[in-house]
Amino acid sequence: MADRARAAALGLLAGVIEAGASLAEQAESLASLSAPERARATRLATAVLRQAGPLDRALQPLLKKAPPLPVLNILRLALVELLAGEAPHGVVHEAVEAARRVNPAFAGLVNAVLRRVDPKAVRGEQRLPGWLRDALTQAHGRRAVEAMERVFARVPPLDLTLRDPADRALFALEGAEDTRPAATLLPTGSLRLAPGVQLSALPGFAEGRFWVQDAAAALAVRLLGEVRGLRVLDLCAAPGGKTMQLAAAGAEVTALDISDERLARLRENLSRTGLQANVVTADALSWTPEAPFDAILLDAPCSATGTIRRHPDLPYLRQARDVAELAALQSRLATRARAWLKPGGRLVFCTCSLLPEEGEHQAAHLVGQGM
Repeated sequence: MADRARAAALGLLAGVIEAGASLAEQAESLASLSAPERARATRLATAVLRQAGPLDRALQPLLKKAPPLPVLNILRLALVELLAGEAPHGVVHEAVEAARRVNPAFAGLVNAVLRRVDPKAVRGEQRLPGWLRDALTQAHGRRAVEAMERVFARVPPLDLTLRDPADRALFALEGAEDTRPAATLLPTGSLRLAPGVQLSALPGFAEGRFWVQDAAAALAVRLLGEVRGLRVLDLCAAPGGKTMQLAAAGAEVTALDISDERLARLRENLSRTGLQANVVTADALSWTPEAPFDAILLDAPCSATGTIRRHPDLPYLRQARDVAELAALQSRLATRARAWLKPGGRLVFCTCSLLPEEGEHQAAHLVGQGM
């Protein structure tokens, strides 16, 4: 019987590389798998996407010509498993069986290549697509881009935001010296889980006393300063990490997003944590609030190039033309948000992009408008 997680991982790779569908968009394709199988399928697929270039360089000397993409993905996936220390016999057997299902003519090739390949030949980092590498090099310099690529090649840590900062003691951050902490307190206030810690096993998980949120993403709310008692708009709010931060800090939050499907997840998160917000499904380009806000957080749609470490499918999904379209949208959203502020109100504009067109240039434009 075929390994369902491996088969699902190959399906995810095909969806990203051939169909241009993100891993998140393909989540429903994993619905029939158990939770451990879903986790394994996603882990295998992301490992291949994160190392495709180095994997291909290790395989290339053993191939007279590049095989069809589905077969190449089988080889990549098997090599990832060999790198992880999986039993070679089982890995090769499953890969050969997968090749037979795709195209029986390539089963022998897959068998021969995987019996000869040396996992130690997988070296170096995955290079960014040419258009993005060139744009980032122009903006930040070659050495900075090479450093980015080294970071993107690593599995990202898992960060948490606490509903109540006093709960830090739950993670053994304060207490006996011989207690191994489940998490490290970062200077920004976020918690970074120790390797190997199971999220669902943490104290307070079932009660919603924390949520997963990258430390960088959590900074935007902190830039607003004290928000207790203020009317705050979280614009482009889904999936809700910043909304929960604002609500936990005592703000009267309106969370607006164009996607009702994504807002469903926000509502689930609010219910799990016991926090309150006014959730609105609307297009910010046509929506108008009933009254101005004390503060607005605009986490604008962007190329998300700063999240490639966590989302290694992104380089396969973005094109250079996307950046100009997104930058124009960001400018329109920021202009509308600015008009919804009370006199003296605060606006934080943020994106998770490394490109100046989606960051520094937008900020300069807002300042030019009188912010």
